[in-house]
Amino acid sequence: MNNETPSNIESPCIRQCCLDENDVCVGCFRTLDEILKWNSLSDNEKQVIMNTCNERKQQKKESR
Repeated sequence: MNNETPSNIESPCIRQCCLDENDVCVGCFRTLDEILKWNSLSDNEKQVIMNTCNERKQQKKESR
């Protein structure tokens, strides 16, 4: 899945890279696997991850 065209979806990284006990970044809410694969994913796959990250972030807020 190597994209020849630049991605329209930028990385959600906010440079607060630290993984929690579930290997989810506390800054961008991506899993370690999602972070490692990011550059090789299609825009559709990236959008799915972005949606999942938003859900994780919301769950984190609600659990406080």
